Amino acid sequence: MQQHSVVRICPFLLLALCIFASEDFDWTKNKMGSFQYGTFPSGFSWGAGSSAYQTEGAWDKDGKGKSIWDVFSHKRGKIHLNDTGDCSCEGYHKIKDDIALMKDMKLNHYLFSISWPRILPSGIKNDYINEKGIEHYDNLINMLLENRITPIVTLYHWDLPQVLEEKYGGWQNASMVNFFNDFANLCFERFGNRVKYWITFNNPWSVAVEGYETGEHAPGLKMRGTGAYNAAHNIIKAHAKVWHTYDAQWRNKQKGMVGISLSADWGEPVDITNQRDIEAAERYVQFYLGWFATPLFHGDYPQIMKDYIGRKSAQQGLSSSRLPTFSPHEKSYVRGTCDFLGISHITTRYITQKNFPSNHANSYFTDRDLAELVDPQWPDPGSEWLYSVPWGFRRLLSFVKTQYGDPVIYVTGNGVSEKMMCTELCDDWRMQYLRDYINEMLKAVKDGVNVKGYTAWSLLDKFEWDEGYSERFGLYYVDFGSKNKPRYPKASVQYYKRIISSNGFPNQREIESWKRKALETCTSSNQLLAADPLISHMEMVTEIVVPTVCTLCILLSAVFLMFLLRTRI
Repeated sequence: MQQHSVVRICPFLLLALCIFASEDFDWTKNKMGSFQYGTFPSGFSWGAGSSAYQTEGAWDKDGKGKSIWDVFSHKRGKIHLNDTGDCSCEGYHKIKDDIALMKDMKLNHYLFSISWPRILPSGIKNDYINEKGIEHYDNLINMLLENRITPIVTLYHWDLPQVLEEKYGGWQNASMVNFFNDFANLCFERFGNRVKYWITFNNPWSVAVEGYETGEHAPGLKMRGTGAYNAAHNIIKAHAKVWHTYDAQWRNKQKGMVGISLSADWGEPVDITNQRDIEAAERYVQFYLGWFATPLFHGDYPQIMKDYIGRKSAQQGLSSSRLPTFSPHEKSYVRGTCDFLGISHITTRYITQKNFPSNHANSYFTDRDLAELVDPQWPDPGSEWLYSVPWGFRRLLSFVKTQYGDPVIYVTGNGVSEKMMCTELCDDWRMQYLRDYINEMLKAVKDGVNVKGYTAWSLLDKFEWDEGYSERFGLYYVDFGSKNKPRYPKASVQYYKRIISSNGFPNQREIESWKRKALETCTSSNQLLAADPLISHMEMVTEIVVPTVCTLCILLSAVFLMFLLRTRI
C-alpha cells in the first residue's frame, strides 16, 4: 500500500460539521458521537468472509488451471518473504472443519469466492469444464445450507485464469466481458438453484489500480495513467452483462440477486472551512467508490472524474481523455444493474488539496490533485495503512444512501489486522474495532441507511496478497507452520458471537461483560498455540527424521548381512 503523510488534527475540527457531495447529505445527523445502544432490525444477517486464492490452497490439484496470482506469487521479490498461496489455509481440504467453526459462531451467511480457473482451467467455457472443481463448490454450498448458513458467492476475487492474461491481455481487453459472462452463466446454471446472492466483482478498484497501474498485484503491470481506467471500463461492462444475463435467463427461476462489492475508504476534509479541501475530499470518494458505483447507478462516470482526467489529458497533448467513454447505449446498459451494493470498508483518510503539474507523469493518483493524511492519534494495530476511524464508516454509508438512491447495502468486508509475529490470541484491539465499527453501522441504520447484513473480514488468517502472511485479519488464528494448518479461536470469536446472538448492543450491563468473558476464553487457546511448535517439531520428526533413520537402519542391516555372507564364504 502507499505510504501516507501524517497531520495532527485539532479537536475543534473533529467536532465541526461539513456539507459536501450533496445538499441532501445531512451532516447534522452524522456527528462523531458516543456509543449508541440498540439492536438491528429483525432478519439482519451476520457473517464472515474469505476468498478462494487467499484460503483454498491446492493451487494445482484436481485439474485446476493457473491463475494470475499463482504465476505472480511464484516470481521472486513480488510477495513479502516470497510467500505464495500454494497451500495457504488448506481450505480446499478443510470444508467440514471450517463450516463447523461457522456453525459454532452461529453465522447467518458465509461470503466466499469461486476460483474461475478451478472450474474453467483455461478461462474459456467452450474449452473444458473441470467437474472436480464444480464438485468442490457443490459440496461447500450443500454443507453450508445443511448447517443453515446462507452462501453469498463472489464470482471474481482477483484470480483471473493465467491463459486469459497471456493470450488476451486480461482486463485490458474487451473480450474479457464475454469470457466472464460465460463463466458466470456456468455458475448460475450449476449453483444458482441454491445460491441466491451473487457478487460479480470484489474490490475492482484494487484489480484496476494495483494490477494495471502500480503493478503491486497480479498481473503486475505498470500502465500508468491508462491501465487502471481501461481495466475498470471493461470490468464495469462485464458486471453489467452478467447482471443482464441473470435477469433474462435465471431470475424468474432462481429468485436470486446480483450485486457488486466495492471497497472505499472515507475521505474527510482536513480543513472544513476550506472549500478546496472539501472539494478534494469529494474527489477522493468519487475517484474511489464513485468510479464504479456511479456508472452502475447513474449510467456514467462521476462528472468530477471526467473533468479532471479530461483536462489533464488535454494539457498533456492527448487528443482524447485517458478515461474511456460510454456510448449512449452502454450508459443505458450499465445503469441500474445492482440489486444490492456490497460495501467493503476498513479505514478513513483526511484529504487536502494538492496540485500536480500537467508535466508530471500520468497517473491515477496525480489525476486527483489531492493528498491523503492521517491523524497520529488514530489507533494503528496492524497494517501500516490501516487506522481505526469508526466514525468514517457511518459517514460513508450515509453518503452511499444519498448518492445512489437508498440502495440495499450489504457490508461485504470490515475488519482489522495484526502483524505476523503476534501469536497473542487475546486480540482486544480487534474486539474494540468490531465494537466501534459495528456501532457506527447501527447508527447508520438508525439514520435510515438500508443496511441488510454485515460480513466480518475475515473468518481465517490467510494469504494477504503482496504482504504474504505478514498480516493477519482472521477471527481464527491459522498456524501456517504446521502441515495441517490448525485453527485457533481468538477472543474476537466469542465477542463477535455475542454481537450476533444479541443482534447488536442491547444494553450497557450486558455488553460490558462481553470483552471480559471473551478474554477469559482465549487463555486455553493460547496454551494450545504455545504447544504448537512442539507439535510441528513432532510432525517433522515423524515425517523426516523417522523415515531417514529407518532407511539408514535398512542400509546398515544390508551391509551387515553382506559382511556375514562374505565371512562365511
